[in-house]
Amino acid sequence: MKTIRTCTPILFAAALALAASHAARADEASSQIAFSDPAKPGTLKIHVWHGEVTIHGADVKEITVKSEAADESPTPRKDGMRVLSASAGFVLSEKGNVATLEYGADGWTGGSADFDITVPRSTSIVVSNSARGNLECSDISGDIDVRTMSGDVDLRDISGGALVETMKGEISVRVKSLANAKPLSFTSMHGEISIRLPQDGKANIRFRTHRGVILTNFDDKVLVTKTEVSHRSNRDSRSKDTPGDAAAPAAPADVHHGDSDSDRDSSDWHAEVRDSIRDAAEMAAEAGREAAEAVREGLRDAHVELRADMDGSMPSLPPMTGGKVITGTLNGGGVEIQAATLYGDILLKKSD
Repeated sequence: MKTIRTCTPILFAAALALAASHAARADEASSQIAFSDPAKPGTLKIHVWHGEVTIHGADVKEITVKSEAADESPTPRKDGMRVLSASAGFVLSEKGNVATLEYGADGWTGGSADFDITVPRSTSIVVSNSARGNLECSDISGDIDVRTMSGDVDLRDISGGALVETMKGEISVRVKSLANAKPLSFTSMHGEISIRLPQDGKANIRFRTHRGVILTNFDDKVLVTKTEVSHRSNRDSRSKDTPGDAAAPAAPADVHHGDSDSDRDSSDWHAEVRDSIRDAAEMAAEAGREAAEAVREGLRDAHVELRADMDGSMPSLPPMTGGKVITGTLNGGGVEIQAATLYGDILLKKSD
């Protein structure tokens, strides 16, 4: 297993104030590593706790990583001891045609760092930005898997499959060409999703948004769509109607004020209405509990998969239901493309 460890030098601002630009260039760490079998497409896994990541595909045989990672000197503790285990450097390793770039494994102790990475175009990219950081990726024909808590994702001129999930951030994608059997999936809980496709691209689309709109500049003869009725999941199996649709008991036919029997009938009717309302409320509460449990189950399953993979990737977001759903075909249909967002618009555009 090949491993390269890099650690940036400490910058003394006062001593280097007169040569700041030269110091910045000197502080940039650069490392290279090759795949075990350059004749086969490799995979690059990136685990960055906090920082910006830019990836370029190029006609090269090696992976080159450049970074101006800030070096935070260990601060002495109150007892006078210094922590030696914290490092401001990144680790670049490779085994079995899988390269791994790791930074900030100890969380915030390593601070924020930006990375500029050049890889062979056919490289598959797996990115996990655990806390915060934007990602830019361009000219890649391999598959792309991006999962992050917070940060914008910008994919440009890609021609492989893609899975992008972010809790908070915008997703912008420009597809160079659609590959057969290579689906594209984009999910943002809080952020706009913009997808640019070739005008002659063939795809099946499925878009979902809760608090936004779905827009396109494709002609309606090229992009044929329909609106799906989205039902809430996890309804009470006792009824196909929503709790709010439950019918109240019919009022008694003859109600005469002053008649004791009629008063009893009226009283019974009001009691039935109250029971009906209470039952509907209980059904709604049960549906809410089931939905919450479904989300928790989804998160638990994702964590199980995460532990099984042991690759440091973030768990998948739970499935999104409800909202406005648009499905359709572009140029007769083809590659599956889905996009979903809670708070944001979805834009499908023609490539320039």
